[in-house]
Amino acid sequence: MPSLKDEQYAAHIEAHFAKYPDKRSAVMPLLHLAQEIYGWVSPEAVQEVAELCDMDPTQVKSIAGFYTMYSEKPKGRYWLQVCTDLPCALKGADEFYAWLLDHLGIEDGGTTEDGMFTAEHVMCLAACDKAPMLQCNFHYVENLTKERMQELLEQWRNETQNGKQQ
Repeated sequence: MPSLKDEQYAAHIEAHFAKYPDKRSAVMPLLHLAQEIYGWVSPEAVQEVAELCDMDPTQVKSIAGFYTMYSEKPKGRYWLQVCTDLPCALKGADEFYAWLLDHLGIEDGGTTEDGMFTAEHVMCLAACDKAPMLQCNFHYVENLTKERMQELLEQWRNETQNGKQQ
């Protein structure tokens, strides 16, 4: 299993430290990197970030728990966050999200049996004019239709089978 301590991440970590006068200031970018590596902010990730930033693990955990961009439980390989705030809902986001959950065979916040997709609704991703839209692993996908979403789901499954990920 990969770890923040692996040599392949050393340059990323040092680049984050170089941006700040104090190691503690790099806690959020390192949490983000840890989430990319582990797929969530696991207890191991909290411990590793704490050690790297010379912080108490409780402090790191409180930061991860405060911000919604960090997940403290495992997610699918593709974390689909669909905006269902009022402006997006008026453009069909609620119906789109209901269809997506049904298509994936999961409930809100659920993960597909194969561990590929987690879908949840979120409030305001600041792209109201491009609804329905979602964020997949923190990348925006806008102006969605059911057909386009089916294509994307298939594309992401194929990328995973071929060893790639968005």
